[in-house]
Amino acid sequence: MASNATGCLKLSEDQIKVLEENFNKVTKHPDGTTLMLIAVECGLSEEDTEKWFKQRNAKWRQAEGLPAELGSVLD
Repeated sequence: MASNATGCLKLSEDQIKVLEENFNKVTKHPDGTTLMLIAVECGLSEEDTEKWFKQRNAKWRQAEGLPAELGSVLD
């Protein structure tokens, strides 16, 4: 299993690929249903999937020069 750069979750390359695809092509802020479907596809818990998205969003926002936390402007 590959170590994920965004946190302490240990994810396989396939899991990271699915998560990144959803982040980049589907949504950066999945709703409950979408989160559940992504979690099932990756074989992760919804909590771990939500944690990954929160960490990945913070990383993305920093790369874009935005505050790490979601503010008044939607991404």
